[in-house]
Amino acid sequence: MIRSTVLRLKAGPALAALAIAVAATPVHADDLHGALAAAYATNPDLAAARANLRATDEGVPIARAPGLPSLTGTATYTEYVKKSANSFIAPDRGLDVSTTLSVPIYSGGGVRNSVLAAKTRVVAGEAGLRGTEAGVFSQVVAAYMDVIRDAATVGLNRNNVQVLEVNLKATTDRFEIGDVTRTDVAQSNSRLALARADLRNAEASLVASRERYVQVVGLAPNDLQPPPPLAALPATPEEAVQTALDNNPDLLAARQRTKAAGFDARAAGAGRLPTISLFTSGDYSNYLGSLGGSAGGSAFTQRQTTAQAGVRASIPLFQGGLPAARQRQAQATASAVEEQEISAERQVIANVRSAYTQWRAAYDVITLNQTAVDAAALSLEGVRAENTVGNRTILNILDAEQELLRAQVGLVAARRNAYVASFNLLAAMGKAQAADLGFDPASLYDPDVNYRRVRGRVFDWALDSPTLPKSTRTVDTPAQTATIPPQPVP
Repeated sequence: MIRSTVLRLKAGPALAALAIAVAATPVHADDLHGALAAAYATNPDLAAARANLRATDEGVPIARAPGLPSLTGTATYTEYVKKSANSFIAPDRGLDVSTTLSVPIYSGGGVRNSVLAAKTRVVAGEAGLRGTEAGVFSQVVAAYMDVIRDAATVGLNRNNVQVLEVNLKATTDRFEIGDVTRTDVAQSNSRLALARADLRNAEASLVASRERYVQVVGLAPNDLQPPPPLAALPATPEEAVQTALDNNPDLLAARQRTKAAGFDARAAGAGRLPTISLFTSGDYSNYLGSLGGSAGGSAFTQRQTTAQAGVRASIPLFQGGLPAARQRQAQATASAVEEQEISAERQVIANVRSAYTQWRAAYDVITLNQTAVDAAALSLEGVRAENTVGNRTILNILDAEQELLRAQVGLVAARRNAYVASFNLLAAMGKAQAADLGFDPASLYDPDVNYRRVRGRVFDWALDSPTLPKSTRTVDTPAQTATIPPQPVP
């Protein structure tokens, strides 16, 4: 049975207790801290999100490249297989080498706005990565608590089967001496069969929860310990919503995407403006001693070099409406992204308010279920005592045992729901990211490292080596079972 309860502390940072334990605990999956650390290090969804952000980082040098100088070289070797009959000095062959350097000076603001859009998308991507972290952590917490809940449920049902087996044997013995009727034996046998069916269903649910845990965490669950309490939960739904509006990573990402779309619209409008660039080029030609033919080749210069430099201005006069169409398209896209930001804000508000309500309701349910367990246990004790003096029937005992089991299973589920709702509320508020969990700073993934590494690269051959997947596979993890330590018969 889950013995820990979630407590709201009046002071302390979000997830303070969990953060302290994570910082002091090595990576393993026997407790919630280890499960979160294992998922952070090996979860494929997180690894994919980090790789996607690295791809987004490359948008900055891609956007900046059109505004940087470009250098082009060309080499051409030509054999003049057939020459004009009237050409007396035409060469037989030639080698031409040319280089051109172009330096953009003005591009109508297209490059500048494209770079700003790319940088803004990097910021949005970093916020999105934090949202993915929170989502994965919420999955880990849910899977962790599901395993604990279902293991406790299996234990309760297994104990119930053992109790009913004892009841059936006692009822059969009493029937043999004529103390009860065949009906009492049949009722006991029926309840035992139903209890065994409930146990099988509970065991199947436990296996499914353990497999889900393996999927999310990457490790098999092994004697999971009760989780630590969560701290700094909000006092009111208004406080929760305001915190979420300031910190929810998905909402922050949506706001940055709106800004990036605005820069895209400005960049699209640059297509109708002039562009100015400086250029210089040099050419080298060598006719390899063949200019002037075989008779007079020595009378001609076989090598020559030329160079040019200047300023080039390109002024669009008519493009069939293309620049205007591109800008209208970008403006419509920006409008759609802005609407999506409002939609994201609505969703965040709804999620926070819903999570807050579920969290508060879960604690009320815990209290009510605890009352039901205490009352059902007292009722069962009384019914058993009254049965010994003939005031209660076997059916009354069976009903009381079933009522106690339902109350115990309900209490286990309520405690699971309370913890998951608490963590989901923190996640919706933007307070359940990797930085909030107090991991060892050396283990944290810093997206700025890659961005700083690539943002200024200008070499055309500055490639990265192929990388292997960072996440771990679970194909070698053994199939999970419903095995749990034996529970004592009450």
